[in-house]
Amino acid sequence: MDSQRSDDGKGYLVLVALMGAALVAWWWLPSVSVAPNRIVPGTGFSAGQVAGWPMALLASLPLLLTGWVALRAGQQRLSWLLGLVMLCLVGWPLWLLLATVQLVDPQLPQARVAIGAGMWLTLFLLLLALIELSTRMKLAAWRSWLLFLLPVAVLAACIPVGLDRLALWQEYQGRSDDFITAIGVHLLLVAATVVLSLMIGVGIALFVRRVPAMQRTVFSILNFLQTIPSLALFGLLLGPLAWLASHYAWLESLGVSGIGWAPALLALVAYSLLPMVRNTLVALEGVDEGVIEAARGMGMSRRQILQQVRLPLALPVLIEGIRITTVQAIGLTAVAALIGAGGLGRFIFQGLGQAAMDLVLLGALPILIMALVADALLAGMARKLQPGLSPGAGT
Repeated sequence: MDSQRSDDGKGYLVLVALMGAALVAWWWLPSVSVAPNRIVPGTGFSAGQVAGWPMALLASLPLLLTGWVALRAGQQRLSWLLGLVMLCLVGWPLWLLLATVQLVDPQLPQARVAIGAGMWLTLFLLLLALIELSTRMKLAAWRSWLLFLLPVAVLAACIPVGLDRLALWQEYQGRSDDFITAIGVHLLLVAATVVLSLMIGVGIALFVRRVPAMQRTVFSILNFLQTIPSLALFGLLLGPLAWLASHYAWLESLGVSGIGWAPALLALVAYSLLPMVRNTLVALEGVDEGVIEAARGMGMSRRQILQQVRLPLALPVLIEGIRITTVQAIGLTAVAALIGAGGLGRFIFQGLGQAAMDLVLLGALPILIMALVADALLAGMARKLQPGLSPGAGT
C-alpha cells in the first residue's frame, strides 16, 4: 500500500512539473507570430501582448489550478485533473482564434498567424499530461482517442470563424490537391514496405531457424544495412537501378529507374528487415515447447505445426515487429522525397528550402499523426491477441 501511494505521488509530481513547464512556456515564449504576407518574417507576440496581461493571466488559471490540484490529489481526484487538462486543451484553439481576431488587420487579406513556440510547447506538455492521466485512470482506448479528438474538433470548428488566417491552414489551402496525393503516395510506400518486409522477413526467420549456423551471418548483414545512412543508401541504389532500367525494357515499363519509387522502396525494405526478422525469430522461438510436443503427439506434420500452432501463438510478438517496422517506415518515407519518390517529405524539404516552417509542419504533422495512429492500433491488436488478457487490458 505504501509503495502504491509512493508511485501515485510520483505520478502527480510529474503532472505538477508538466503544468509548471507549461506556465513557463505560456508566459515567456512567443504565443503567436503575425506576418503581413508569406514572404515577410512574422513578429512574435507573447500571451500578454495578444490580449492584455489580465486576459493572459485568466487564460493561465486552468494551468495553475491543474498544478494545485495535482499537488493535493488522491486517486479520487483524477477525474478533476482530467477535466482541467481537457479545459486547457479545448482553450488552446480558442486562444489562437482570439489572437487572430486581436492581431490580424482585416484590411490585409494576405496576413497570417503562425503558432508560436509557447503555444506548441504548451500543447505538447498538455498532451503528455493527458497521456499520463489516461494511463493512470486505465481508460479504454476509444475513450482516450475521443479525448484527443475533442480539441481537434474545436480547432476545426474555429477555422470558418477566423482561423482561416492560420498560416498552416493557408499552406494547406494552396496545396490541398497535392496534399491528398502526397498522403496517398506516402501510405502506399509504407504499405508496400511493410508487406514486402513481412514476406521476406518471415522467410529469412524460417531459414535461420532451420539452419542455425547462418544466423550470425544473416544478422551481421542486416545490422550492416541498418548502419548505412538513408541518403547514402538511396544514392548507392541510383546507379544499379538506372543501369537495369536501361538494359531491361520490362523494368523500365514498370517505372523502375535511378530515382522515384524503386530505390525508395528497396531502401525502406532493407531498413525494415532487421526488426522484422528479429521479432519473427523471437516470436517463433518463444512458443512453449510443451505445446509443440503435444502437437507432434497428435500426429501433426512440421508444416501443420508451423501453420496451426507456432504461427498463431507467435502472432502477438510478430505484430510487435510489424508495429516497429510500420512506424519506422512512416518516418523514413519522408526522406524518400529527395529522390523523387513523392510523399509528405516533399513539403518538408520545400519548406526548409523556402524557410517556411508552416510548410514544413504541413508535411511533418501528418507523418506524426500516422505514426501515432499506426502504433496505437497495432499495439492494441497485439494486446488483444495476448493469451490471458482481457480486451480492455493495457489500454
